Amino acid sequence: MLKKKLVVLNTTIMLGLGSLALPAVQAETVDSIQKQRSTLQSNLSAAEKELAAVLTELAKLDDQVKRVDQAVADNNEMIIKTEADIKTAQEQVKKLESEIAVIQERIDKRNEILKERALAFQESGGSNVGYIEVLLGSTSFGDFIDRVGAVSKIVEADQSIIAEHDADKQEIADKKVTVDEKLADLNGMKAELEGMRAQLEEQSKQNDELKKQLNQKKKSAEAKKAELNTEDQKLAAMQRRIEESITRSSSSSNAAVSSNVSYSGGTSTAKPSGDISTVINAGYKYIGNSVYVFGGGRNAYDIANGRFDCSGFVSWAFAQAGISVGASTDSLKNTGTRVPTSQMQPGDLVFFNTYKTDGHVGIYLGGGKFIGSQSSTGVAIANMNSGYWADTFNGRVMRVR
Repeated sequence: MLKKKLVVLNTTIMLGLGSLALPAVQAETVDSIQKQRSTLQSNLSAAEKELAAVLTELAKLDDQVKRVDQAVADNNEMIIKTEADIKTAQEQVKKLESEIAVIQERIDKRNEILKERALAFQESGGSNVGYIEVLLGSTSFGDFIDRVGAVSKIVEADQSIIAEHDADKQEIADKKVTVDEKLADLNGMKAELEGMRAQLEEQSKQNDELKKQLNQKKKSAEAKKAELNTEDQKLAAMQRRIEESITRSSSSSNAAVSSNVSYSGGTSTAKPSGDISTVINAGYKYIGNSVYVFGGGRNAYDIANGRFDCSGFVSWAFAQAGISVGASTDSLKNTGTRVPTSQMQPGDLVFFNTYKTDGHVGIYLGGGKFIGSQSSTGVAIANMNSGYWADTFNGRVMRVR
């Protein structure tokens, strides 16, 4: 009986040890995936730089579009003003034409009077009779006096008519010059208006082209970002499934060995712990479609709409693995065990001195990257080896296990 038990024991141990080979193979697969993800992280870093350059260019294009739009608006205002000036000029031309017509009528009437005067002279003595001959032709002194008085009145009347006639002629000449100048100004304004309209059309085409470029660059940047994130999410999901498989296989193997060695029917119970890979990968779905909201991530509405602040996001991510942590940087900075930066592992909490000491927190991913809800991007992966996050990283690393 004892011999049979030993045979069963040996067989069970061998089977248990054989099953341990599967996690070892899967661990190698996890290492391979981690290497792929490390390469992907490098590609993401390069993509982030490229996207940053694109965003800078987009900002410049947007500024240019605004400048062109402002130029279009200014031109429209100028066209309105020019059209108003043209209308005013046309009204002044009509007024001048009316005044010229009145003056011309006076001139025509005086011409009739002078014609009648000339005809009267012809009837009284012929067309060649002058004022002196009229005086010398008097028959008596009284007749001479009468003729002097008549000639004086005629001369005064003629001179008055001629003076008015000349004045009206000068006035009509001056007004014609004014009309000509107004018409020249009017034609100039029309030409200027046509030029502005052509310029406006050209600026509108330029504006449309700039907006088209802006939209194309946005689509290209968003597509590239989505492609990289999708690839990383696939690798993360694959890694998570393998790690979960390893955990289940290891637990089954350990339980089988433990049960058969004691062969008394006793079992051992392990304390459950959260899956750190779940914590790490939980937030990927929010990359590119979330927003930073102070105090966000603490209710169903915020979570459904990707509204997080940094500590709210960290608290939510750990909750996805069944791990309860605080939802403020003050509580998180004292959660778990502090480890040196040289021993950082994926899943550790990293802290930054932003608006205050330990003012920002994220979840370390490895390779100098962390994921968190940043005020400028919402949930995103950031590089803590260079730039702003390298400058603000304060060295505090907390391990929640």
